[in-house]
Amino acid sequence: MTSSNMQNILCNIEESSLIIIDVQEKLTNSIPDKVIKRLRRNTAILLNAANELNIPVVTTVQYPKGLGETEAFIKENLASSTVTFEKTCFSCLGADGFKEHLTSLNKKQIILTGVEAHICIFQSAVELKFAGFDVYVVIDAIASRDFTSYESALIRLKEANISLLNTESVLFEWLRDASHKKFKTISKLIS
Repeated sequence: MTSSNMQNILCNIEESSLIIIDVQEKLTNSIPDKVIKRLRRNTAILLNAANELNIPVVTTVQYPKGLGETEAFIKENLASSTVTFEKTCFSCLGADGFKEHLTSLNKKQIILTGVEAHICIFQSAVELKFAGFDVYVVIDAIASRDFTSYESALIRLKEANISLLNTESVLFEWLRDASHKKFKTISKLIS
């Protein structure tokens, strides 16, 4: 495997941005408790790691007038530089200024988390891939209201050649080595 191929497979700290899609109370209330607890835990881990590693974070909110704002556990941990995009379209690329903002970050790799897997996550992942980004969907930090919808999203994402991975994989791909200066800090997030 060449170095450039490896860069397209592994998450790279210098090339990544984290996008948290539509983690809003009225959406998360309809997701089974066990599933949403997992999503909240892993999203918080990824968000805190991104902050520690200076990885840009972008959030979206779907129709906030009807579905509310981003959940507090996310809002409380966002860096002041984080931009939140309001949208009514299902793909985050349809939000005004979203693509331009991503382009301005100069990050080729997009790490996706949020809800719902079979709608906004799927459509965003596919459109981002076709816009030229390397897309990674964190399967333990996404959710749908029911398992069948979640499962169908994973099947379709795989068919679209979108990279699927879990939270710990993202963290340790970002770090690459136990000698990384932030290794202990990041490791504590998952212990």
